[in-house]
Amino acid sequence: MQLIKHKHHVADLGKDKISSLILKLAIPSMLAQFVNVLYGIVDRIYIGNIAGIGNLALAGVGICAPIITLITSFSFLVGLGGSPLVSMRLGEKKPEEAQKIMSNCFFMLLVISVALTILFMFIKRPLLLLFGASEFTLPYANEYLTIYLIGNIFAILTVGLNSFIICQGFSKISMCTVLIGAFLNIILDPLFIFAFDMGVAGAAIATVISQAVSCAFVIFFLLSGKSQIKLSIKNLSGKIMGKIMALGFSPFMIVATESIVLILFNIILQKYGGEALGDFYIGVATIVVSYMQLITMPMGGITMGCQPILSYNYGAKDIVRVKKAFWGMNIICVAFTAIMFIFSMSIPHLFARIFTADAHTIEVSARAIRIFTMCIIPLGVQYACVDSLTALGQAKLAITLSMTRKMVIMTSMIIILPIFLGAEGVFFAEPIADLASAIISATVCLLVLNKLLNKRLLDSELPI
Repeated sequence: MQLIKHKHHVADLGKDKISSLILKLAIPSMLAQFVNVLYGIVDRIYIGNIAGIGNLALAGVGICAPIITLITSFSFLVGLGGSPLVSMRLGEKKPEEAQKIMSNCFFMLLVISVALTILFMFIKRPLLLLFGASEFTLPYANEYLTIYLIGNIFAILTVGLNSFIICQGFSKISMCTVLIGAFLNIILDPLFIFAFDMGVAGAAIATVISQAVSCAFVIFFLLSGKSQIKLSIKNLSGKIMGKIMALGFSPFMIVATESIVLILFNIILQKYGGEALGDFYIGVATIVVSYMQLITMPMGGITMGCQPILSYNYGAKDIVRVKKAFWGMNIICVAFTAIMFIFSMSIPHLFARIFTADAHTIEVSARAIRIFTMCIIPLGVQYACVDSLTALGQAKLAITLSMTRKMVIMTSMIIILPIFLGAEGVFFAEPIADLASAIISATVCLLVLNKLLNKRLLDSELPI
């Protein structure tokens, strides 16, 4: 059995009560991702309140957001591709193979982070113009993105390697990783933006410093005696890397297509808003998307925390526990989204107000938040189903369901709805996609789950 020892608790993924495990692993992971959202949101809050340029600077940073999301998605390709495999190997009592997987992941994260930094440094300006930057917002967007890219390696390593802390059951350590960076960012932002009068550049510098500190914490833990598997670069294998990328392709595409949707979002808003209202609507969208991240990222934390339970017991052939974990994940996702739905419908104006003092922007943003979050409860089911399939190694099916939501349903709605409803019609694309994809994902998952688990009982071992 796998004992996860920590001075505050001992978690046994193979024997502890499933509901207890979900609370121990998913709740801290959810809180960690909730705090992680503050990285971006705190920057936007302070930037939106810079005297004289706040609204334009906020729109500029909003245009950077999907590019940063796209870059970050590569850390999920490796981290969420490798961590379920590590949990499965630990469930099979094969720690040496788990060690090999993490070593390959560390090497991949290093190479990817350097390559992406170089690539985006060359193409950032044309990308920003293509993705909705105007002559007024481009200087702010370019300044923020340039500095962020300099520290990109810290962001990718932190997100990617943190998955290997979670998959061993150290959810509280994982939460500390995020808390350290987020709270440091909250402290440094006003210092660099206002005290040092560095504006948008100050916000980016504060973010990079915070991510560097979080990265150092993750690496230190994975090198310490507390970690069951140690960080290293050895036993590199093309076969293992291929399996990691195959399994990680689903969470990678979930995040990457999110950025593509946001890019399309900004382009359509700029088009239908025109010179008069284009930058205004992109500013509104930045507020709305920031709010949505308070829902989707913590929910991703819930499923990330639950995945080791499914993967470990799937590796151990304990089908009853896998099913309990699956339903537990669904219940906690729906409960969380139900709570957030109440907030979304009742107090969206309070959230908008922290970004801007402009009454019209607050009014439009509050209305857009209500529209955007109408179907977040079904979205909880979609997240749980897709991430359960990923945890069980069903990458192709998970990515198909994810792509159906983002690239088929949502993009079509983003393009079609504004034709009839104008710029604000874009915001209706999210609830339509959330409801339709939840129905599809739940149906498919229920149809294949029992077959998949019964087949596992007959398999002698899991392929690498």
